[in-house]
Amino acid sequence: MTYQTPGVPATSGARVVTVIQNSPEVPLDRFADWLTGVELRTVHAYAGETVPASADEVGDGLVVLGGPMSAVDDQVAPWLPAVRALLADASTSGVPTLGLCLGAQLLAVARGGRLQVAAPPGREAGVIDVQWRPEAVGDPILDGLQDLDVADDRRSTPQPSMHADAVVDLPRGATWLASSATYPYQAFRVGSAWGLQFHPEAGPELLAAWAATHDDVDAAALRAEYDRRADEVAAGGRAVAQAFALLVNERADTMPELV
Repeated sequence: MTYQTPGVPATSGARVVTVIQNSPEVPLDRFADWLTGVELRTVHAYAGETVPASADEVGDGLVVLGGPMSAVDDQVAPWLPAVRALLADASTSGVPTLGLCLGAQLLAVARGGRLQVAAPPGREAGVIDVQWRPEAVGDPILDGLQDLDVADDRRSTPQPSMHADAVVDLPRGATWLASSATYPYQAFRVGSAWGLQFHPEAGPELLAAWAATHDDVDAAALRAEYDRRADEVAAGGRAVAQAFALLVNERADTMPELV
């Protein structure tokens, strides 16, 4: 679905979540089915569709997807300043917001964090172990991924990854939630927004398609590793999506009706 008019209620009676898509190669993929109980309205920003000007125009929630550009590559993607402004507004307005990969980097920059383009550790590609910090225990979106109170060597979840840029400083006041062996800031929360450097939405075919575009990635090995851990990967991604959709509905149910 495509976002059309600000303030228009969901046609199904469900809560509305606006999705900002920054590239045709980076869609919602499995989140289209896993974000249950909400109505999705996608803004194809890469195709010239207008990014909402404020949090008041997104409905009840906001998801910002990834893309091959950097979070500060405004010449290549001239809509990015509007996305950063929207993320800054949404995250300070109480609107449940989820930034994935590029979306997480845009959120970090929008709230005063710092990004490094082509970070020295190199591309993080394939299925990685997202290692949860103690701060993730009780988190509204991430706590349900697994029992985070178990032994340290089990506090991780396999998830897809494909990025070379990285957040190197979190925004002031952000809560650091997860890391990986290669990059520290795999998940963080700031205001009412979550930034996830990994790709919980990406199925095996999508991740393999991304891998095929990079000479520094062994696409066959990546696909084999994904297939080996497919059930765990899917369970983690589904848990993130469903927890976010639940948060959107719970938050909307507690908001006063405007008259």
